[in-house]
Amino acid sequence: MARPNSTFTSYLVTPSELNTALKRQPSDTDSRIIPLCGSWFLPNDPQKRKGHDVFQQSHIPTARFFDIDAISDTSSPYPHMLPSPELFQETMRSMGVKREDTVVVYDTAELGIFSAPRVAWTLKVFGHKGVHVLNNYRLWVEAGLPTEEGAGQTFERTEYPLPHLESSKIVSFEEMRDIARKSTSNNNDSSGINILDARSTGRWQGTEPEPRPGLPSGHIPGSTSVPVPELLDPETKAFLSAEQLRKVFERKGVDASKPVISSCGTGVTATVIETALIAAGYGEGEGRRVYDGSWTEWAMRAEGEDGLIVKGG
Repeated sequence: MARPNSTFTSYLVTPSELNTALKRQPSDTDSRIIPLCGSWFLPNDPQKRKGHDVFQQSHIPTARFFDIDAISDTSSPYPHMLPSPELFQETMRSMGVKREDTVVVYDTAELGIFSAPRVAWTLKVFGHKGVHVLNNYRLWVEAGLPTEEGAGQTFERTEYPLPHLESSKIVSFEEMRDIARKSTSNNNDSSGINILDARSTGRWQGTEPEPRPGLPSGHIPGSTSVPVPELLDPETKAFLSAEQLRKVFERKGVDASKPVISSCGTGVTATVIETALIAAGYGEGEGRRVYDGSWTEWAMRAEGEDGLIVKGG
């Protein structure tokens, strides 16, 4: 079996690096570089945009589209929970992706960095080794690098093997509840675990509504607010430099030597925090996990239990 492409030296890939790698890629190589669009918008998007519509308007040539909503556990009452290994396998086969391919996931030019880290994290959770995030498609477009319109190409199916879900990277509601209960009985001290919430400060404090009707806002006991915009350049919407990211985490009181659980509204932007930790130089060690159900599952299952939904700062 061919080894994953080792062209890229860091998890985040610049537009120039990806463009150069794609141009230099031999047509008959066993280990290819595959651009993968993970565009997605919140259900309350004021322009009612959809990820696949934006993909058809503009995407990197040879890119595939990964639909976060469709490639998920659709039997769950919570949105875009992780898919089954069988669905993930079929998705990779139908997109024409091989196990040894290097996949570079990117977002919309409109949002910069938003949902691509979720798609990249999903690939890693299912054991795909060659995974990177483009930083970012807005800069790709502004640099005048190649784009195309339309539904994209049709690719030959591959024989992607049935993957194993790396459950050690995921936190369940039951475990989060145990951690939160210990926190509430210990003055909001989460016992050496960093619980980081990527939602806006207002949603975390309970002063702004959630984008899903009927869902209360607030936060998990012991969690810290780390809104996504604080991790990105305000103009380019690309990740801040490693030094700037470390300063953000230090200012938030994050001890990256201890376990980190990232959360958000539905498990999408939680992975922006996870990606920022990698970009900041904190590695991908054990104890770094994502709460897949995030606030939507938490608010629906913890409501009514004393102290498990916190309002205020």
